[in-house]
Amino acid sequence: MVAAMEDPAGTMRLARYLAHAGVASRRGAERLVAEGRVSVDGELVRDPARGVGDANIVAVDGRPLAGREPRATLVLHKPVGVVSTASDPQGRRTVVQLVDAGDRRLYPVGRLDADSSGLILLTNDGELANLLTHPRYEVAKTYRVRLAAPVGAAVVRTLRAGVLLDDGPTAPARVKRLAPDTIEITIREGRNRQVRRMCTAVGARVAELTRVAFGPLTLDGLAPGSSRELTPAEVAALRSAAL
Repeated sequence: MVAAMEDPAGTMRLARYLAHAGVASRRGAERLVAEGRVSVDGELVRDPARGVGDANIVAVDGRPLAGREPRATLVLHKPVGVVSTASDPQGRRTVVQLVDAGDRRLYPVGRLDADSSGLILLTNDGELANLLTHPRYEVAKTYRVRLAAPVGAAVVRTLRAGVLLDDGPTAPARVKRLAPDTIEITIREGRNRQVRRMCTAVGARVAELTRVAFGPLTLDGLAPGSSRELTPAEVAALRSAAL
């Protein structure tokens, strides 16, 4: 169950307030507070549980926030070569640059590496981002993987059972063989480049990887590089997938 809901007095935890203001995810907001970069009514605050509301002046790095932004969540079909960050020191194109954010400060939910394509979410809703990325909620993510060579039934069985990676064994996965060189794999973990590493562990080299579903959402009807805002019903379905 999600904690730290807004209380009857209209206040909420500082970290959650920052997340709702679009500054960062809730965990990112907690780091900002711990680093001494957040003040409330001119006073430096290091407690992310401090209660604040719209009557308070909350500032990050000395700049006052306008308040909580209306929540927004977009789905994007990320092309290969685009990085899943809000900015990139190497000057590469980012997922945030591909969407029409307006004045909203959107950030990606989780990562999809630059060599991969497919479904990624962007939001200013820190609570939703935490639900979708925290390991304990085990939200399913499905990938279509084209391999450099055909794979047999033994490889599929091994992937289904789970494989040993350098950071420990993976949980069992749902795997379907769509063609001699193509599989669809669904995982509920979120390790770095996990699907690529799983395939490498069983001797299968990935030629192309696309995330085709995140929880109940799919890429259906979304061309590479295009995005759309989720409906309230779709956001509710995402929340339900994590609870």
